[in-house]
Amino acid sequence: MDEKLKIKITIGGRVYPLSINNATEEEGMRKAANKINALVTKFEQNYAVSDKQDVLAMCALQFASQLEIQDISNELELEKATNKINTLNAKLDLHLK
Repeated sequence: MDEKLKIKITIGGRVYPLSINNATEEEGMRKAANKINALVTKFEQNYAVSDKQDVLAMCALQFASQLEIQDISNELELEKATNKINTLNAKLDLHLK
């Protein structure tokens, strides 16, 4: 039976103990925490924010919007590819008949 790894991640000056499954998951968690902390620092430097919770909310919105924008972009690319495939299939059908 695999044992969970126990790590500590610091986000916004607070330490969070986590249980993870493997080293890959640990690397992902640490990279994510580093990105969050970098964005926290950026927001604190660029905006007059007095509450850490406000900064973390802004970070959450930033990351969530990036994911949504990427999802929309992926859907559009998939739709374009599907249309091209359908066009090619139609042309093949014409030539094979």
